[in-house]
Amino acid sequence: MMQFKKLTDFSPVQLSGQSVFIRADLNVPIDDAGNITDDTRIRAALVGIRFAAEAGARVMVTSHLGRPTEGELKPIESLARVAESLGKYLGQSVRLVKNWISEEFSVADGEIVLLENCRGNVGEKSNGAALSKTMAALCDIYVNDAFGTSHRAEATTEGMAHHAKIACAGPLMAAELDALTTALANAKRPLVAIVAGSKVSTKLTILDALAEKVDLLIVGGGIANTFLLAQGSAIGKSLAEPDLVDEARSIITKMQARGAAVPLPSDVVCAKRFSPDAIATIKAIGDVAEDDLIFDIGPDSAAALAKTLRGAGTIVWNGPVGVFEFAAFSDGTRVVAEAIAASSAYSIAGGGDTVAAINAFGIADRIDYISTAGGAFLEFLEGKELAAVAVLNERGG
Repeated sequence: MMQFKKLTDFSPVQLSGQSVFIRADLNVPIDDAGNITDDTRIRAALVGIRFAAEAGARVMVTSHLGRPTEGELKPIESLARVAESLGKYLGQSVRLVKNWISEEFSVADGEIVLLENCRGNVGEKSNGAALSKTMAALCDIYVNDAFGTSHRAEATTEGMAHHAKIACAGPLMAAELDALTTALANAKRPLVAIVAGSKVSTKLTILDALAEKVDLLIVGGGIANTFLLAQGSAIGKSLAEPDLVDEARSIITKMQARGAAVPLPSDVVCAKRFSPDAIATIKAIGDVAEDDLIFDIGPDSAAALAKTLRGAGTIVWNGPVGVFEFAAFSDGTRVVAEAIAASSAYSIAGGGDTVAAINAFGIADRIDYISTAGGAFLEFLEGKELAAVAVLNERGG
C-alpha cells in the first residue's frame, strides 16, 4: 500500500518561499556532438518542476546523466544541455549550478536551478550518509520524481529522504506507481504480460514472478527462442540460451498448472544473416533450417496474438517481439502494438525498446500509460520493494 506524501498535496501557500529539492530522471541520450536525441524524460519531469516554481518555491533540480566516475565529471556528462532544454520548455532561464556541494549558492522565490550531475559527487552511488545529510540540509522539502531510478538506493534517491525535513513523491513518481498498481494489484482480467528481449537470464526472475500472476505470458525475441527450445522446436542458429531451457520449461509448467498459458509462435520470419537488407522468409516453426536465424514472429502467430490482446482486460508490455528496427522484421511488433492500441484493455508499457517501438508505430496516444523506467519497471513487475519508494512510505503520508 502506498502511503507517501505527494508534492501536489501542498498548497501554493505552503510551498511559497520554501526550498524544494527535486530528484528528477533527466538521463537523456546525448550524441557525440553533445545534442539531446530524445527529450522524453525532460518533458515528463516538467509537471513537478512547474508546480513547485509556480507556487513560488525556490526550486533545485538534479539528476544523473550517464555513468560518470565520482569526482571526475567529463564535459559530455554535464547537465548543461539539459539546462538549456529545460529553459526552453519552461520559458525561463535555468541556471546550472556546478559545485553545489562545496560552494554556497542561492535561489530566488520562483526560480529554477539545475544542480550538476549528482553522480559526480563522491558518495552518491554508495548512498553515503554524510553526503545525504549535506544535500538534505539544502532544502525544506525533498521530492523524488525519478521513478526510473527508484530501485537504486543512492544518496539522492534514497539517502536524502531519510534526512530531509519533509520527503514526498513528485507527480511523475506518483503517476508511475498508480499506473503499475492498477495494472497488477488491481488488474482487470484477463491479465496479459508481454516480456521480450534477447536473453532469458536478464528477465528470468520477472518471468517466474509473472507466471504466478498473469493469465497469458507472451514471450518474444531471444527469450521466445529459448522457450521454443524448451518445447522441442528447432531454431537453427537463432539467439537463445540452451542452458536455461529447464527454467523455461518450468515456467510453462507453472502456467499450465494454473490454467494459464505461454503461447509460442507457430510461424516465424527467418533470414540467413543479421542485416537490414537480409532476405526475409516466413516459415512454419517446424521448417526452420539449421542455418536460419529467427528475427520475428510470423503473420499467423501475430494475428493470433492480436486476437488475444483485443480481448484482454489488462496488458503489461515490456519489449518488442522482433527486430522491429529492420523493416523486414518489423511486422510482428507492429501487429502486436496496433492490437494493444486497439484493445479496450488498460495498457501500460515500459522499457527503452518498447517506447521506441511505440513511437515508431505512432500509437503513443492509445497506450494508457507509458513508463519512463526500465529497471524499476521490471523490478516492480517482479514484486520487489523499490528502495526509494520504501523510504517515502516510511516517512508517511
